[in-house]
Amino acid sequence: MDELSRLMHIVPSRRILLLPHCLRHSNSCKAKYDEEGLQCIHCNPECSVNRLSTAAAAYGYGGICVAPGGKLAIKYISKKRPEAIVAIACDKELEEGVQGVKEIKRDDNIPIPLMVIIPLLKDGCVDTEVDETAALEAIRTGCPQAPVSSSSAK
Repeated sequence: MDELSRLMHIVPSRRILLLPHCLRHSNSCKAKYDEEGLQCIHCNPECSVNRLSTAAAAYGYGGICVAPGGKLAIKYISKKRPEAIVAIACDKELEEGVQGVKEIKRDDNIPIPLMVIIPLLKDGCVDTEVDETAALEAIRTGCPQAPVSSSSAK
């Protein structure tokens, strides 16, 4: 069974969405960072961080972390203890993240969560790109309700 088929059986409240902060529009983003990463304020309707985080929130995800790197994402996963993670990142961060999740399991014996991975189309640490259609498909897989606003989750 592939990851999306398995994701269908995990309620959205037991999932988290991990986004890289490099997806934001660096020249116009007004969000601030805190201990849980970049806190999107939905200032730009063209921003992938805005659209993807809005969709995950509308579907009832248990958490959304816009991380500047893998270490913060792993800390967030340790805190939230999800059953599933939809993760978007560059190959390097995805590789480190998968290893970090395996180490969490070894440290405290929690089961390794299901990971649905969506790589970036364009990386480079600033103004990166993702296939939003594929990301939104993964986010909404198995979700019973429609997003509150279809215009924010294009």
